[in-house]
Amino acid sequence: MPTATERAEPNPWLVLAGLSLGVLATNGLGRFAYGLILPAMRADLNWTYAQAGWLNTANAMGYVLGAVATMMALRLLRPNTLFIAGLIGTVLAITATGLIPDLWWQSLWRFLTGLAGALSFSTAGALAARLFPDDPRRNALGIAILFGSGGGAAIILIGGTLPALLHLGGNQAWPWAWAITGGLGLICVPLGLWAALGSRAPQGETRAPRQLPLRRILPELAGYAGFGLGYIVYLTFLSAWMTEQDATALQISLVWVLLGVCITLSPLLWRGIFARDASGKPLAMVLLCIAAGSALPVVWPTLPGLAVSALIFGGSVFMAPPAITNFTRQNLPADSWGRALSLFTVVFAVAQTVGPYAAGWLGDRTGSIGTGLLAGAAVLVLGALIALRQKPLSP
Repeated sequence: MPTATERAEPNPWLVLAGLSLGVLATNGLGRFAYGLILPAMRADLNWTYAQAGWLNTANAMGYVLGAVATMMALRLLRPNTLFIAGLIGTVLAITATGLIPDLWWQSLWRFLTGLAGALSFSTAGALAARLFPDDPRRNALGIAILFGSGGGAAIILIGGTLPALLHLGGNQAWPWAWAITGGLGLICVPLGLWAALGSRAPQGETRAPRQLPLRRILPELAGYAGFGLGYIVYLTFLSAWMTEQDATALQISLVWVLLGVCITLSPLLWRGIFARDASGKPLAMVLLCIAAGSALPVVWPTLPGLAVSALIFGGSVFMAPPAITNFTRQNLPADSWGRALSLFTVVFAVAQTVGPYAAGWLGDRTGSIGTGLLAGAAVLVLGALIALRQKPLSP
């Protein structure tokens, strides 16, 4: 009988699939289902755009706390443990969101969804980065698949179910939308737990952690902050904008499913770029594409325009985390990957707290949420210009 140390390690592609299911639940369902449920909740509960945006700001505030907690906990705990805790916590928080309509209750569970989601999302990249340690191209593809396939599949699932549910049940059916979203997350838990338990990861650091070169990676950090501030506006208010334009439930569903399909396929478009370039250019390219996709619904507010927007936005939005993960892997030592990715996540999360509420405030002041979408696109362009200044770090 072989001992535990002699047993073959699990297939890395199966582990990657399990980790992707974790991202599906924590990042896709936990963060983006709200964008589809928001119009019904806003109509049924008489919210302003600012109040609707506040819930995603509360989610982002929880994400900040979770990302900071991850940075601190990685000194003592394995990434696997944090991934598991985040996955289970996210699914429970999603399910609880639909139980009581009061704004304080909604804010609490959106906050806790963000907190738990950050634990998993911050550590998923570090776990995936170790699956193909000697193959840069496979590593880049694996990291891109992790973030793209998980999030894309989530958007396909909710885009194909929630608009029809809310159309048939009316705006008052929004609690059932949260219940369905939580059920979809529950399906992901078993394989996600297996993947986390089977992933290779070092024990928490017992020595003093290596200092991160903060000044040298400042452009990449600033560019990623621009991503957090700008991208979330589109995914929070896309359905609200389409509702303003009198889009049908079928049209909303088609656009979201197309968005999810493009997100799922996006790793195939970007893997070569991530593997070859260790500078800030990949992140800048991703941000410019996201900016174009964010502005198109306002500039071209028809179904073809929305479809093109979904193609461009979906083909790029989930590639910002892989760009950061590959930048980290190519420029920093392996024992600092977890803390570096957690730092990027903190910066991203802090920026993300501003976007939804600010865009909602602009929508209330101008009478159209399209203003918020254009503002988000402008921020993404600025982030891209800053990221272009990032140079590869010398060994």
